[in-house]
Amino acid sequence: MEQRILGKTGRNVSIVGLGTWQLGADWGNVDPAQAQAILAASVKAGVNFFDTADVYGDGKSEQAIGKFLADNPGLDITVATKMGRRVDQQPENYTLANFRQWVDRSRKNLGTDSLDLVQLHCPPTPVYSNAEVYDALDTLVSEGAIRNYGVSVERTDEALEAISHPGTASVQIILNAFRLKPLDEVLPATKAANVGIIARVPLASGLLSGKYSRETTFAENDHRNYNRNGDSFDVGETFSGVDYDLGLKAVAEFEQLVPAGATTAQAAIAWIAAQDGVTSVIPGARNVEQATANAAAAGLAVDEDFDAGVRWIYDHYFRDAIHPRW
Repeated sequence: MEQRILGKTGRNVSIVGLGTWQLGADWGNVDPAQAQAILAASVKAGVNFFDTADVYGDGKSEQAIGKFLADNPGLDITVATKMGRRVDQQPENYTLANFRQWVDRSRKNLGTDSLDLVQLHCPPTPVYSNAEVYDALDTLVSEGAIRNYGVSVERTDEALEAISHPGTASVQIILNAFRLKPLDEVLPATKAANVGIIARVPLASGLLSGKYSRETTFAENDHRNYNRNGDSFDVGETFSGVDYDLGLKAVAEFEQLVPAGATTAQAAIAWIAAQDGVTSVIPGARNVEQATANAAAAGLAVDEDFDAGVRWIYDHYFRDAIHPRW
């Protein structure tokens, strides 16, 4: 699989990675053996980049990756984790003392002395402009607890603030066919600053898989059930913040663009990977088949007509609601 350098980390990562929220929680239950099979299938398909967080299953996702790496020594895998969502979301909680505790916990879960990449996990907006936060992160780098740090953001203005700080190696942001705003300013700015872009929620929580309908139901412990109105975290993390029924109409239009021989999900992933400035796209997977199919999207090319169609869909269905908010 094609690899790209992940910003200031200097690491080569696959253009399709694996998001592992599903291996922890909030998407229904995943059997531990199934989690190991998903990780193995992804690596077999060319993936060498895993994204996780300390809050996914309260550490279960990190632990699953740690077990996989321990059982498969010698693999060249870059693991990005995230921290900060296990405490009350108050700016004053983002301190060096807390960072040390959070990082130590993640190092234990992942079975490593030094974390490849730690990202602030969508903290309160003032955190992104707090110089003391970046000083604390620089301290962790100097101490060897982490090798690099970045941010995960909800909004484009947060991304632009973060990349103005020289130690920021990467930005993780929602980018998909229903969320085009990062194309305007964020991708050009990160490219100019040598900051990597990790594109998350690439399938709009599964909407862009083309497998859902108005009759589809989700488990009680699935965020696509309990967070549709943003009751637990930013609503943009669930279906990219778009109205579900409107999203289904847009998907029907999107399916008309999909090249022969490709799935709707593969086309959605390939389009993101084709955007100038994107380093890696991180779809999740709940089974081996999904993991393998998602990775195969790396070999799919999309043309100018496809790109134009995606932009028309966004402008027609979502721009007025999405662009001002995120």
